[in-house]
Amino acid sequence: MTDTKGKVVGINGNMVSVEFDGNISMNEVAYVNVEGKKLKGEVIRIRGNVAQMQIYEMTQGIKAGDVVEFTGNLLSALLGPGLLGQVYDGLQNPLPLVAEQAGFFLERGVYVDSLSKTVKWEWTPSVNPGDTVLRGDSIGSVPEGPFTHKILVPFGFLGTYTVKEVTPAGSYTINDTMAVITDEKGTEYKLTMCFEWPVKRAVDCYAERLAPTETMVTKTRLIDTFFPVAKGGTYCIPGPFGAGKTVIQHTTSRNADVDIVIIAACGERAGEVVETIKEFPELKDPRTGESLMKRTIIICNTSSMPVASREASVYTSVTLAEYYRQMGLHVLLLADSTSRWAQALREMSGRLEEIPGEEAFPAYLESYIAAFYERAGYVRLRDGSFGSVTIGGTVSPAGGNFEEPVTQATLKVVGAFHGLTRERSDARKFPSIDPIASWSKYNGVVVEPKVAFSRNVYKRGVEVNQMMKVVGEEGTSTEDFIYYMKSEFLDYVYFQQNSFDEVDAAVTVERQNYTFNKVLAVLGSDFDLEDKDSARTFFNQIRQKFLDWNYIEWNSADFKTKEAEIDALYASKKGTLQAEAAALLKDGE
Repeated sequence: MTDTKGKVVGINGNMVSVEFDGNISMNEVAYVNVEGKKLKGEVIRIRGNVAQMQIYEMTQGIKAGDVVEFTGNLLSALLGPGLLGQVYDGLQNPLPLVAEQAGFFLERGVYVDSLSKTVKWEWTPSVNPGDTVLRGDSIGSVPEGPFTHKILVPFGFLGTYTVKEVTPAGSYTINDTMAVITDEKGTEYKLTMCFEWPVKRAVDCYAERLAPTETMVTKTRLIDTFFPVAKGGTYCIPGPFGAGKTVIQHTTSRNADVDIVIIAACGERAGEVVETIKEFPELKDPRTGESLMKRTIIICNTSSMPVASREASVYTSVTLAEYYRQMGLHVLLLADSTSRWAQALREMSGRLEEIPGEEAFPAYLESYIAAFYERAGYVRLRDGSFGSVTIGGTVSPAGGNFEEPVTQATLKVVGAFHGLTRERSDARKFPSIDPIASWSKYNGVVVEPKVAFSRNVYKRGVEVNQMMKVVGEEGTSTEDFIYYMKSEFLDYVYFQQNSFDEVDAAVTVERQNYTFNKVLAVLGSDFDLEDKDSARTFFNQIRQKFLDWNYIEWNSADFKTKEAEIDALYASKKGTLQAEAAALLKDGE
């Protein structure tokens, strides 16, 4: 705490106006003393000697004249070993420990240490006296779950430092001194296993920021092949309520080709948050065979916290992601749902009496959203290793309207757009990503010319389907009807996936390429089909064989038997590859 004090002079919802005497700064943390409790808040505007603070607790009982104590510290996250497997609120309070102290209904003003001060970690130093280090460099490591957790020089240490002392290998707590370093003036600094970092300040201790080009494999065919995401890239999943945004995030978090998953439930409904907290410890990590929770961090808001805490949870989660990236790990951050965060910004903007933008959102909404997604990235660290933060945010536009401000602001900055539709969701198509409206700027697991060919076939089939709704099937030519059947075939056997089937739930890159070539051969072939009935019969048969094929273990005897049945059915209708499809398949060999 500093000597700066203040007193409450106004209350408007969870915004409190404070008259202060001394020096304070933007984003500084302060506590309001009310009814024997200290309620945490953050300075969001300063006008003369009056500061507006957003309080991260219910403000009931606060009255004019209540004392406010300023800490002199910015809203920060505590970084160190022990973060993995935790369930935090937006202020990085471990919710299970808070519940132990506060009971079933969480009391306000209860703050618990983010990391245990008693757990001992097996320390192994990696520097020696006389070595020089910079901020973000590793001075040693401890094992944390399946990873090696590097102990880093705090990110706020500017300049070059010389290692004076190093603690020998052994078991220590996070507050024990691991090394002593000196700056150019000879001033000594003791380094422990943990340090704090302001959550609204991006971590930039890497050597170089690189363009995201490596595909982040999710093992979901529609995403990896048609709308891929890159490691270090960004993507958004907008869609109406109940369209499957949370399910896609859960599937991605389990199967994505990343080291660590951070889930920021910055505005999700309580039932789904509880489901996440209960399910993740029980989910089996396909990489390690252990609980998925061992490489996951969940940050969510409790029902007793006002909407302002949604903003804190967003920034806390991305700060933790950047911290693990600095260790050379690949991190996936899933924010669900950023619409709630935007609504919190709108609420606070209204209380600050700012000039509103479109739909009463603040005029700076786009810059806030852009600043959040820009903290993603693929980086090269000074030791030559690489790390990444990939950010995927869901958006919940009212009625599935993608033209609303939050969705549009997000689309301007992300690299991939996975738009969910009510129509596909109601048809029980998973994932319910619209193959026409969605897009991606990244490279997928299948070469683009093949994807473009199949996409054109699908689009033409959809156009035929729309036409048939007007003129009927009898008003459609057999050629057009075949395009419609091909588009339905592609939709059912490749776009859709069964997340409850052990085999089909997660499809490897090798299998995706192999299956796609088979699908492409069907899409790019002419068949001996006399009329619409024969076309319908053939495509229904081959579609079912492909669906059965998807559920069979890769490269097993049954897999090859079913493939032979597909080839035989293909040959029975004298399937002949078109020139363009033949060239694409030949180039892919």
